[in-house]
Amino acid sequence: MGDVAMTVPVISALVEQYPNVKITIVSRPFFKPFFEGIPNVDFFAVDLKERHKGFLGLLKLYSDLKQLDIDAVADLHNVLRSQIIRMLFALSGKKVAFTDKGRADKKALTRAENKVFQPVKTMVQRHVDTFKKLGFTVDLSQPKFPQKALLSSEILKISGEKNNQSWIGIAPFAQYESKVYPPDLMQQVIDALASDSDNKIFLFGGGNKEIAILNAFANGKQNVINIAGKLKLPQELDLISHLNVMLSMDSGNAHIAAMLGTKVITLWGATHPYAGFAPFNQPLENCLVSDREKYPLLPTSVYGNKKVEGYQDAMRTIAPQDVIEKVLGRKEI
Repeated sequence: MGDVAMTVPVISALVEQYPNVKITIVSRPFFKPFFEGIPNVDFFAVDLKERHKGFLGLLKLYSDLKQLDIDAVADLHNVLRSQIIRMLFALSGKKVAFTDKGRADKKALTRAENKVFQPVKTMVQRHVDTFKKLGFTVDLSQPKFPQKALLSSEILKISGEKNNQSWIGIAPFAQYESKVYPPDLMQQVIDALASDSDNKIFLFGGGNKEIAILNAFANGKQNVINIAGKLKLPQELDLISHLNVMLSMDSGNAHIAAMLGTKVITLWGATHPYAGFAPFNQPLENCLVSDREKYPLLPTSVYGNKKVEGYQDAMRTIAPQDVIEKVLGRKEI
């Protein structure tokens, strides 16, 4: 989800700076709401369960896409499935380009020995490079974001009117445990933020296990609302566009909020913003990282999927008070 969200600012800038270019996004149907409202952008939903399943399905996908009279292909995912599609287009004489994910640089950043601790190129910039190969120079120096969405009656039934409150989103989960802030510390953050009635906190997640945890976080607090399972993705996007700030792990919610122009604070455990996945257009100081003096092997992986013995508590070096102050926009104590 985060990978797709990181393409949105680039696509938005491309169609604004090249108004005669038409873009067709080819992805899973779930991600269509990310691109709605962007001029000259169509969405082609891939049916990976039936029509486009397997190798024969890829041939059907290529056949379907050929009907769109495509002039060039930008492979922003660069995995086996997309590699096959772009190869077929290349063989038919179309211009193709793909995003170099910088695996060698990321490996150097995350390896235990001879670690090269320096920022690698961001994924957003890598996508910009991909379009440059196709002849389109995209300038992201002054990004424009969509206007705040009109909140529907269904959303307002859950959120209430904003009035003069500060709306704070918190997305406390990630795909891997090594990227999740300890629940007891997150509870301290939520309790402190909720103690001010001028704040309203919205908790994001999904699935029964996460919903149960979010319910515990919100228990007994009128200004803490668990929206997990209550809104569909387009409605969540509308709500996120109205947040004053989103507190997230290194996960998809951070990139969704960033693509909407919402301020994002991120917490980093086994991973690190130097790997190129910091939220778009957010200052580096909004990324709170674990203590590398105590845990010198950090970052231990790009995605957080590698476990390192003795590093389970790395995120405990991020003090709740520092998180609270950063969310509230104050200087750290």
